[in-house]
Amino acid sequence: MSEDLEYGYKNISVLQKERGVNKVVLEHQAEIEDVNNIPCFFWGSLVDPYLTAKCWTTIAKVVRSSFGPIPAHLRDPIISAGAERLRFEGFSSCNGVYVRLDMKPESVDGEFIASGTTNVDFNEPMLNALNAIQRSEKVVLAVGQNDVRIATEKKKVIEKKITLPPRWIKGLASVQLYLADMQKVFDLNKLQTIQLFQAIPKGVAKGDFYITYRAGKFMFSPWALGGSVRIGGAHRLRLLDGLLPLVDSLEIYQSADQETCALVANFGKMNLMMAFSPNAARGFSGEGKVLENMVEQLPDGYIYGLNSLLKANEVFDPTLLSIENDVAFSTMDTLTASLSSMGLLGFDLRENQHFYRRLPFKTERIVSLNPRLKNAKKLIDNEDIEILQQRPDYVEAKVKGAGVFHKVVIVNDNARCTCEWYTSYQGKRGVCKHILAVKMII
Repeated sequence: MSEDLEYGYKNISVLQKERGVNKVVLEHQAEIEDVNNIPCFFWGSLVDPYLTAKCWTTIAKVVRSSFGPIPAHLRDPIISAGAERLRFEGFSSCNGVYVRLDMKPESVDGEFIASGTTNVDFNEPMLNALNAIQRSEKVVLAVGQNDVRIATEKKKVIEKKITLPPRWIKGLASVQLYLADMQKVFDLNKLQTIQLFQAIPKGVAKGDFYITYRAGKFMFSPWALGGSVRIGGAHRLRLLDGLLPLVDSLEIYQSADQETCALVANFGKMNLMMAFSPNAARGFSGEGKVLENMVEQLPDGYIYGLNSLLKANEVFDPTLLSIENDVAFSTMDTLTASLSSMGLLGFDLRENQHFYRRLPFKTERIVSLNPRLKNAKKLIDNEDIEILQQRPDYVEAKVKGAGVFHKVVIVNDNARCTCEWYTSYQGKRGVCKHILAVKMII
């Protein structure tokens, strides 16, 4: 199932004005039939329509941008509705920028009719109409159709075909693991945020830059200084330009390995987060971090149990679930990482916690998007692995390659291999198939 996913909307999203009130109807579609059978997830008013429209247009700017060799294409974001919240998320075409809008309960005034996660249609006419929303206008939002439409023979059904490449779907699942690994480094007020963005290097930024705090001011530096945050492809930050006049504050996060970072723009009623891959030419879908969490097969019972227990956007508390269901804390840690890698969990940086959301794609599709996992299983099936030494803190193995044998050494949590993949990337793009295969059998 690693081919592109293609399906169509029966209608398109529209923004229409009726009796002085703007009504946004977002058409939705998913690969999961149960989700498609839900006519409407939410219906109600936007508390701050102008701000919401600006955030939506920023999401659209991200999902139709590309900073690598892949051509830009308008990819439709996904929306999670439930627990009194709406969350919109998506990726740039190159998979190097992830964006999510978290709309808090105070940002909407309406009814959550159903809970779930689905793709929503973002099209140019609707986006152009959103740009015209003024501060004084009223906007009603419907995620899906909240009324019954009677089709006649004269009525032409509008269908929009969409294509989602494997890297896009894979990125939505794997990026949550990187967010969960991040820590907040800087807090900026409105003025500091604007000053920082005014200092973004001109043109396409070559090489790495570092966000640092010196002499009472945040700035960019080509050198790594103490406490600085690395940002590869700093020009990608300009995606946030349109929101700067509206931002209340900005938070900057960084992963433990200092490879990836994220910015959270705070607006009071909602937050918009952008996460950036290590550099503009490298997308999240190629990171490989997801692989080690798929070493152990996840029982289907866990998935079905969560679907019946949790609704979209509900807080996922591993400690509480461990206690209530008599699951060991260590097992729950592995389970949490596995669920994230399958798209069943998102991560909220500001609240520092996971939330439940099942991506609108079949689980087997997400699992199939890891060729290294498939190749590792092939090494095991072909009995191409020989364990030479095995102790609690040390494993040494010989793995058959293409005309050669590779040596894999695992000391505690650190693994090394003599293959070309490991030599080239030193584990920065996930483990190689040889290390993965050894971990799967020990």
